[in-house]
Amino acid sequence: MTPIDRMLAEHEIVRLVTRYAMLNDDGDFAGVAALYVEDGRMARPSGGEPIVGRDAILQSFLARPPRTARHIITSILPEIVSDTEATCRSTMLLHAGAAGDLPAKAKGPALLGGFRDRLVRTPDGWRFVERTGTVDMTIGD
Repeated sequence: MTPIDRMLAEHEIVRLVTRYAMLNDDGDFAGVAALYVEDGRMARPSGGEPIVGRDAILQSFLARPPRTARHIITSILPEIVSDTEATCRSTMLLHAGAAGDLPAKAKGPALLGGFRDRLVRTPDGWRFVERTGTVDMTIGD
């Protein structure tokens, strides 16, 4: 992999992580699920057993109560393992509130945590093989 190919792959992965947050905040859960490989695994920052498979991931998002959420994703650091494999770490700040008109009033404290990802390059671009979220602290009441 040339240095330019590596930079392009890193840029594509940063865009993937950012797209995930934006689709999630927009409530486009089919779009979020499509960012995983067919047998991808997702472990929510809130905990619980990993969810396995793109369809199960979609159903888990659809089963959540409606909310207004904004994920702020930063410190996105992809590490290219090979032409087709990568890992990535990122930091997340989540504010969530009741669904409805904007501006929404936040419910509960903000959550600070992050994600550890394993990714593969597919014919459709980089996709998540495994996405593991954590909550490391709460901020506010």
